[in-house]
Amino acid sequence: MTSVRLGLLAAVLSTATLAGQGPKARDLGRLSAVSSEQVTATVALKLRNADKIDALVAAIYNRASPQFHQFLTPAEFQARFAPSAASVNKVVSAVKSAGLSVEVVNGTLVQVAGSAAAIERAFGVELHQFQAGANVFHAPVGAQHLPATLAGEVAGVVGLDTHPRYTPRLHRAPLAVRQHLTPTGVSNVNATPDAPGEWTVTDFAQYYNVKPLYARGITGAGRTIGIVTLASFTPSDAFAYWSSLGLKVDPNRITVVKIDGGAGKPSDASGSDETTLDVEQSGGIAPAAKIIVYVAPNTDKAFLDAFARAVSDNAADAISTSWGEWEEFLVQGTAISDPKAAGQLAAFHNVFVQGAMQGQSLSAAAGDAGSFDNNGEVPASFSNVLSADHPASDSFILAAGGTTLPGVQKFTLNNGSAFNVNVTKERGWSWDYLNGFCAALGFDPVSCGIFPVGTGGGVSAVFDVPYFQAGTPGLRTTEPKQVLQDNSTTPPTVFLTLPANFAGRNLPDVSFNADPETGYTVFYTSDQSGFGVFDFFGGTSFVAPQLAGVSALIAQNAGKRVGLLSIPLYDQVQAGTAYAGKTPAIRDITDGNNEFYPAHVGYDQATGVGVLNVTNFADTLK
Repeated sequence: MTSVRLGLLAAVLSTATLAGQGPKARDLGRLSAVSSEQVTATVALKLRNADKIDALVAAIYNRASPQFHQFLTPAEFQARFAPSAASVNKVVSAVKSAGLSVEVVNGTLVQVAGSAAAIERAFGVELHQFQAGANVFHAPVGAQHLPATLAGEVAGVVGLDTHPRYTPRLHRAPLAVRQHLTPTGVSNVNATPDAPGEWTVTDFAQYYNVKPLYARGITGAGRTIGIVTLASFTPSDAFAYWSSLGLKVDPNRITVVKIDGGAGKPSDASGSDETTLDVEQSGGIAPAAKIIVYVAPNTDKAFLDAFARAVSDNAADAISTSWGEWEEFLVQGTAISDPKAAGQLAAFHNVFVQGAMQGQSLSAAAGDAGSFDNNGEVPASFSNVLSADHPASDSFILAAGGTTLPGVQKFTLNNGSAFNVNVTKERGWSWDYLNGFCAALGFDPVSCGIFPVGTGGGVSAVFDVPYFQAGTPGLRTTEPKQVLQDNSTTPPTVFLTLPANFAGRNLPDVSFNADPETGYTVFYTSDQSGFGVFDFFGGTSFVAPQLAGVSALIAQNAGKRVGLLSIPLYDQVQAGTAYAGKTPAIRDITDGNNEFYPAHVGYDQATGVGVLNVTNFADTLK
């Protein structure tokens, strides 16, 4: 797999929009020739003492270690792992000599700005301007060749591609299905106040056993939740949602921090409903917690900058995001068979490492396209390949998967007859259980909108199995014969061949209800239709902020930060205590799938370790 081909792939796939696949990108020519715009980028420097990171993380999260939960401050992290002053000065001098302005941030990131020609000189890359519909952006063409003066110091250069590549992991039941639901929708066999499809955080708290924490006065007081997002929102929507549930919240609990200028005005097209539900869900589960919303434009650079700000601020005890992208799309100018060279992923990874060492509980949605992670980014003519979603695929972030709740889903066919689908118990979310219903309507799964849809999960082709996941029964390696190709050409154009049998990080880690058919209500102000209460929303984008809210409760219950939750999750599974006893912390999910990986006893790539009994799990960490 050549880097030139990866550059071409980036241009072809730059057509993606939140509304669906748009026209193919048109190359307008070399950026320096067609535009005088100033180009910005973030240069992530390699960490010092990187070979000691895993050992320190292991000690910080080992109950038997004298360093257990001795979390670092940002200053301590910088003192131990930030590059030396000589390394920083070497990079600064090199980029300045190319004609760029420079600002060093937190000792590990270098913000640069200048003309397109200066950027090309500094980073050995050729930038072109592209247009896809109304979207104009620039991106590299061909391979990037860092000068020798930078290659040994730089982990990755982020921001050379400015198309909005990230998409929210938010789904609604497809129209072909939703318009045939009977008025009663889904039967409620779960004894929650609301039926599946109309769930609120109140239903979540009852079903996943959060209420005993509330009874003890554990509501997130003294804790702060961070939301990293790429779309603005209307804060009054969240307050209306919480008020409708009778939750008493601080009217000043939300702080908005704009990163790289922010994301503009709220809009449906930008994904503002995603940010809205992130705040509603996390803040509703932990109603006494403060919330900081880090809002950035939808670019690689801004997404990295937002995480870096949230981690360096160190104000948030828990941080979540519900935006993602197929991890291979972020491998920057390198062969996929060389994961250590994946510059952009390394840049994000260094930030997540710092968050884990500071005791921040990070979570990310695992994706909504099942095991294929194709959320509209890949044209219909392309093959589906088994793949993982970033940032959930990173080792130091908790990957949030999804389930479907039990109950009878009631539909009416075009001829007026009833068609019921009985989901007997909570299962891994895919919509294969709707195949018969769609067939009765005369649709195949694709035209019905139910494939490829489901909880993200699988095996990373970039990140190794982390030490805390290694040894867990049920782990898998990457599958063979995974080739991304455009079948509309003769012969098919092969863009990417993924490595087979790679012992990569498995995801998701843990799950909650995410199926839109058994999903949630969202209070949201649309820029097209105004304020409304929308039901049958879902996606793993609900689970990530739910985990942030749960993390805030767990931290208050423990009286301190608890950090990366995947580590104690796997510790308990490997010790054989997770599912055992009178108060098990985790409930195993053994039904369902994500269109390739089946749910089964123990860990699986559809639901992770299962779903949490929140109070029981919180008490194991107290």
